[in-house]
Amino acid sequence: MYEKILVPHAGTKAGNKALSHAKKLAKIHNAELTILHIVERIPEPSSFTFDHGRSKWKDELKKAKMEMKKEMEVSMQKLVDELKRDNVAASVKVVEGHPEEEIAHITNDQEFDLVVMAKRRKLRGIKSILKLGSVSRKVLERVACPVLLIEGGK
Repeated sequence: MYEKILVPHAGTKAGNKALSHAKKLAKIHNAELTILHIVERIPEPSSFTFDHGRSKWKDELKKAKMEMKKEMEVSMQKLVDELKRDNVAASVKVVEGHPEEEIAHITNDQEFDLVVMAKRRKLRGIKSILKLGSVSRKVLERVACPVLLIEGGK
């Protein structure tokens, strides 16, 4: 039923819970897991509308993003290595952008069959869908496949 499962992971305990559920599903369905980490874009401060200090700030920001991306690639690769030791086909993708946009774009563009992701709060009942976190809600609205939301806790 599932061949490709996407697991957005922010490097948190909640992300690990989602990954654990995805791993079980991957084993049952002999599916491939892709762990996705998004390095969020940092908007340029409005105080840098003038050139004074702008290029230095941009250089520092670019350097910091590259370092963050490398750190997360290493961290996420460790998770992939653990999955592979457990005979689960897995890969990692680290991108820059807005989480809800990148998750939806990658899910739809690469035709994932399922997204397994953590949600922040305990929610009960129909009205609870209105209280979903903005990332969870926007992903649910934008992807063409099922989304499994795993209780992440606080």
